[in-house]
Amino acid sequence: MSRAQAFQLYRSLAGVRYYSEGNGQPSESAEAKKGEEKKDEAKDTGAPQPSPAEAECLEKLKVKEAEVVDLTGRLRYLQADFLNLQRNAAREKEQTKDFAISRFASDLLETVDVLAIALKSVPQSVLQTPSAEGPSPPPEQPSPSTSQQKTPEAYLKDLHTGVEMTHRLLLQTLFKYGVKPFDPTGDKFDPNRHEALYQAPVPGKEPGTVLDCQKDGYMIKDRVLRAAQVGVVQDTQS
Repeated sequence: MSRAQAFQLYRSLAGVRYYSEGNGQPSESAEAKKGEEKKDEAKDTGAPQPSPAEAECLEKLKVKEAEVVDLTGRLRYLQADFLNLQRNAAREKEQTKDFAISRFASDLLETVDVLAIALKSVPQSVLQTPSAEGPSPPPEQPSPSTSQQKTPEAYLKDLHTGVEMTHRLLLQTLFKYGVKPFDPTGDKFDPNRHEALYQAPVPGKEPGTVLDCQKDGYMIKDRVLRAAQVGVVQDTQS
């Protein structure tokens, strides 16, 4: 073989390319594997990507759903607020009805106190004294001189009876509207219900105990209409 023929053979062999398994162009099996991977990725992502119009509609739907949730929460809050307002209005109406006569009853208590003082001003010894007048004539035979036969003690008894009946009737009327008196003598002093007029040391009595009640207290329903005016046992150790 000549030198020229050997050179041409070398050039022809140098132009041939050899591909290894790791380098070079991909084989058909590699392309199939990539196709399967793409299919798996499509399965993982789920449905195909929506169009721009569909994406816009989905975004608007999410916004509207958020507005519905917000409006529903506000509506429930307003409903609860309205129910509370109804309950408060009903309670205030009931309280207004119960305590509508508070001012009138408070002013009327002065009259009750005056009647009570008038009853206490008459000694029990006078009321228990037998009348000096003789037996009164029968009702069917009235005597024109009956009024002249009465003694002053008899007139006093009649007046006391009338005042006592008026006092009792007035208390019954107040009781009908929920106004009740209370006498705290012997109870522990309570500044919310009692008004201390004086303090006095009393042996054998617990300090802070109500010793005497000058004026009865009055309650209207569960409220204090007027505090009782009392005397309190003084603490001698202080």
